Amino acid sequence: MARLLPVLLLFGSNIFMTYAWYGHLRDLREKPLWIAIIVSWLIAFLEYCLQVPANRIGHGMFTLPQLKVMQEVITMIVFAGFCTYYMREKLSLDFLWAGLCLVGASYFMFRGWSNGVS
Repeated sequence: MARLLPVLLLFGSNIFMTYAWYGHLRDLREKPLWIAIIVSWLIAFLEYCLQVPANRIGHGMFTLPQLKVMQEVITMIVFAGFCTYYMREKLSLDFLWAGLCLVGASYFMFRGWSNGVS
């Protein structure tokens, strides 16, 4: 159960990060660029409030490369949902293939992990 906490925090941080990076394209399109930058920066602060603890807690349970690959997989999952449901854009099969490459990266990063090998 303790290993789940960093994963949940990374999901939360990625939701904020994805919105900070791309939400202004929909919600602040008519606003000046400087407003979009400030709003995105404030949202990114919330992302860091989850991301930093996720990595601090997770680093005792996972290796740094494992944390990075985990974060990238989570980013792709969150982005896929954000892109399709919030931005109403279609994802191509190329997104699926890229995601499968990350599944492969996860396999190599976590193989042997249950045996204490990393």
